[in-house]
Amino acid sequence: MEHLAAMEDRLVTDRLRRKLEEVNAAAQNHLSPVQDHVNFTLQQAYFKCAYECFDRRRKQEEINNCVEHCSVPVLNVNNFVEAEMAKFQERLNRSLMVCQDKFEASKLQKIKTDARNDLESCVNEAINDSLATLPHVVDRIKSSLSMN
Repeated sequence: MEHLAAMEDRLVTDRLRRKLEEVNAAAQNHLSPVQDHVNFTLQQAYFKCAYECFDRRRKQEEINNCVEHCSVPVLNVNNFVEAEMAKFQERLNRSLMVCQDKFEASKLQKIKTDARNDLESCVNEAINDSLATLPHVVDRIKSSLSMN
């Protein structure tokens, strides 16, 4: 009997892992244009700017300051995107913690079969809600970066 329960737990765990992988894939897919913008538009501008800093008439400190100044837009955008995605991740984590708390409470009440189903259902709902908000998060990022 315990062997069956362990197998059921593994199946639920595998399904939950696949759902989380789905979120990661969706995030990467939605963020792809943002990464493209950062890598090709902003990084290109950075390198052009930094190239212009190298002038034999400048002192090393002036060159360093110039290059550092050129890097500010890329660093700001990277920090902004990371912060927005960290907020998204934190919201998802909080939702999943609620599911975990409900699961633990059900286990204490000895309702194991329903607890697994409830956990899976709760996690699915939390992930689906997060997937639904992801395009809006990315749109806000794109808007802040003045991307179409």
